[in-house]
Amino acid sequence: MNIVLLEPEIPQNTGNIARTCAATGSTLHLIKPLGFSIEDKYLKRAGLDYWNLVDVFLYDNYEDFMVKQGAPKIYMATTKARHKYTDVAYDKDSFIMFGKETAGIPEEILKDHDETCIRIPMISDARSLNLSNSVAIILYEALRQNQFDHLLKEGQLTKYSW
Repeated sequence: MNIVLLEPEIPQNTGNIARTCAATGSTLHLIKPLGFSIEDKYLKRAGLDYWNLVDVFLYDNYEDFMVKQGAPKIYMATTKARHKYTDVAYDKDSFIMFGKETAGIPEEILKDHDETCIRIPMISDARSLNLSNSVAIILYEALRQNQFDHLLKEGQLTKYSW
């Protein structure tokens, strides 16, 4: 799976998302401008020691991302979507885009992807969920639909000797 963050602003969210990507074998795509430095201590702390487990790609802007990725089919997470995130069928290499924390994905981009815009249902008085929570919710649905291919399916109990 491919998680795409368009102009993320909060380093802790991006670090948490990087950790989720590492744990699921997903690729993380970051589209500038970023609201923080890649060297930010909060970004690194939130990602813990998982950074070596995640492939991260950085793009100058949305157009740069589209050119370098060959204009892929992208599911766009937005509160403005008609379709729920559970209504679509994700491929094993799907791209799922999330916008910046304060504004989401710009409407001029959403207009070009109306059929692949998805939302997480919530009460009408709530503006949105936390970005890293939203990524986890949708990513795990996409992974579930693909039978969690390549992920550990069974845990193992550790035997302790007391």
